[in-house]
Amino acid sequence: MSLPLDGLSAIVTGAGRGLGRAEALELARLGAAVVVNDYGQPGRDGSGEASAAPAEQVAQEIRAAGGRAVAHLGDVSGHEQARALVELAVETYGQLDILVNNAGILRDRMIFSMSEDEWDSVIRVHLKGHFNTTHFAAAHWRSRSKAAGGPVYGRIVNTSSEAFLAGSAGQPNYAAAKGGIVGLTTSTALALAKYGVTANVICPRARTRMTEDVFAGFQEPQDGGLDALAPEHVSPLVGYLASPAAAKVNGQLLVVHGGMVAIVERPKVAAKFDASKETFSFDELDELISPYYADRPPNETFAAAEVLGLKRG
Repeated sequence: MSLPLDGLSAIVTGAGRGLGRAEALELARLGAAVVVNDYGQPGRDGSGEASAAPAEQVAQEIRAAGGRAVAHLGDVSGHEQARALVELAVETYGQLDILVNNAGILRDRMIFSMSEDEWDSVIRVHLKGHFNTTHFAAAHWRSRSKAAGGPVYGRIVNTSSEAFLAGSAGQPNYAAAKGGIVGLTTSTALALAKYGVTANVICPRARTRMTEDVFAGFQEPQDGGLDALAPEHVSPLVGYLASPAAAKVNGQLLVVHGGMVAIVERPKVAAKFDASKETFSFDELDELISPYYADRPPNETFAAAEVLGLKRG
């Protein structure tokens, strides 16, 4: 019996641990040949010596289960390293069909304390890293489409976060990068649709080394059941978005965790005010807008615990 991703090849970045590892294993389980990319630094802030061990270990897991996988040690924030990653997939498997961007680091700090390097490093790995791999994958698909004289198969799954939606006080760099990834994804979806390529973005909630502080207070199951925040709740959606079944899903933002997928609509207008004359005066704006906000909480953000349906320990 054929599998949904039989005959397809995939790159998963940041796949040595956590979400990326679960996604690489899922794509392989569905039949894809996988390039497992990870820079292998031990610190979640991108510190420590790079190592091929995390990527190679995941690649070995895939091969041990009967799949095909190669490891790639590379920093996707480097333009030429991203080029080499895409070239490795093409040289190894003949072409690239699926790109899953997951690599990232954290350097949390309040905006008034954040250094320039803490800002730049997170933007570079998350946002520029997504751009770099997408750029070379897109060029590959465009070239193939021109040679074929029509659409080809291509799937991009990018990784954002609800930090860009709800705000995250100590993560201005991370929230900005994740918001940028959404914009990058929707632009890419429009640009590549005619070539047969889709691009979607997920906001996953999962317990990994990147989020160990965020979810430290949420209870893990005591009965040995699957943690509601396990990365294995996220990876099936990635597998679906990478598959032919998702051909009509393009330019979408999806929140996923614990057996739940939510499709997020683009922002809607909450209220609209028209000037009584050619343009607004200060007093008229005060009369119209101030009452609208008068009875609202000062910070309307998502209540994560309520949405998750979890209780803190």
